Amino acid sequence: MKEKNTTVIKAMELLSLFKANKSLSLAQLSKLTSIPKTTVYRMVLSLEETGFLKKNRYGEYELGLGFLQYGQLVKERLDIRKAAIPIMRQLKDELGEAVNLIVREHHEAIYIEKIETDKPVRVFTGIGRSAPLYAGACPRVLLAFLPEEERDHYIETIKLQSIASGTITDKEALRQVLAETRSKGYTVSHSELHDDSSAIAAPIYGHDDQIFAGLSIVGPENRFRNPDKITHLTVRVKQAAYEISKSIGWNG
Repeated sequence: MKEKNTTVIKAMELLSLFKANKSLSLAQLSKLTSIPKTTVYRMVLSLEETGFLKKNRYGEYELGLGFLQYGQLVKERLDIRKAAIPIMRQLKDELGEAVNLIVREHHEAIYIEKIETDKPVRVFTGIGRSAPLYAGACPRVLLAFLPEEERDHYIETIKLQSIASGTITDKEALRQVLAETRSKGYTVSHSELHDDSSAIAAPIYGHDDQIFAGLSIVGPENRFRNPDKITHLTVRVKQAAYEISKSIGWNG
């Protein structure tokens, strides 16, 4: 067994107290950790020097900017594709349909990863392709879970144009579908981006509880019309999106 660095462990124990407390005095830190006050004082000095703790005007300690700096590095280096691909492959193997991963870029959705189906009849969606947020299950799931003010502004300012025979072009109808999506936690589309194609999508959340990406399965419409099959597909897509969310730090 490898020898543990007890100083580091104690320091982490001390820092973990700030998950539930905005600020703590030296005496409180010592009492809550059962670590002698002189030891706590030395650790606090080191953590203060490195920017992980700071002393406020009342003489108590708070988390410092060091955590923001390291948190930003983690956020920038986190590649959702790496987290999502194993789960997407498993979903494709189980359901037999193509699986898409999509993120928002301003008023559009960008397809950043796809696991293609092995079936000869399929719906083409290329990585890097964009689509408006109102059209198709996977783009629309991003729109549905945006903050209300941002979502309403998008609907008020966007011009809804027909892309395929099932594209939603009425703003009131779009609002109703978005409300249903938020209520159910998923959305389904038929012939909205391509005629005779269907998709089911669910939201992926980030560590800040905000919509981070969308996950969808897509295929020919005739494979998505059976109600029992739709129910099964929906359950699995939502579960896969949940697993990806958890893997990138969501605590919901």
